[in-house]
Amino acid sequence: MDLRLKFNEDVVNYDKWRPTYVAELFNDIIHYSGLNSTKNALEIGIGTGQATLPILKTGCKVTAVELGEKLAEFTKQKFSQFSNFKVINIDFESFTNNDNKYDMIYSATAFHWLPQDIGFTKVHSLLKHGGTVALFWNHPSAIGKDGTMHTEIQKIYKKYKPFGDKSPKEFDEKTCQQYVDTMRKYGFSNVITKIYRQTRKLHAEDYISLLNTYSDHRSLQMDVKNVLESEIATVIDKFGGIINIYDTMDLYLGKKY
Repeated sequence: MDLRLKFNEDVVNYDKWRPTYVAELFNDIIHYSGLNSTKNALEIGIGTGQATLPILKTGCKVTAVELGEKLAEFTKQKFSQFSNFKVINIDFESFTNNDNKYDMIYSATAFHWLPQDIGFTKVHSLLKHGGTVALFWNHPSAIGKDGTMHTEIQKIYKKYKPFGDKSPKEFDEKTCQQYVDTMRKYGFSNVITKIYRQTRKLHAEDYISLLNTYSDHRSLQMDVKNVLESEIATVIDKFGGIINIYDTMDLYLGKKY
């Protein structure tokens, strides 16, 4: 099964527990792109619309492409009060439109699903001259001051090895420059990157709900998934019932000239 469709299985849980992005990030995007009611924007992989409302509120026309049928229908209803919003149930690779069509194309924690050559080349062709590409991600981590809790949770992962011997990689800010270089390689100019941070506090049950918004976790065998979730929740309860999630968001902006 295409792991991208795992997000389509439980849209209500996904919408509730996937984080939104900090206001400063959207302010920077809007300032850089000059979005207003005369502009057209395209969102790649809208999910349940965690990054959509601030863009819609500029008054610009937003067209979203979304592979998941349930996700597309969810966002259609979620933003039904906005006459400047439209969602199309299709993958970006199959989406067709006129070249030089959009003033901005953006994607929130989704662009990595596309092969870079296909994704960047198509974005470049769809953008108007002077148009903006805005790509951003959220990298949540439980590593922080609550290190002992994290150590015990990692022991659970090591015991069951749900993802084999591959350990989850923490986000490394050193990779930001590599992505800037990649965007320049595909013809984007005035490329900038910026980092944002926030902290969330979740109860054990809520953290398990968050885990169930991730495709790799949802694809686990049910017996392994159940015991993993149970033992993780037990550890969180042992340390007071709250786990801190440290979000690091990286934004990349570029222009087509």
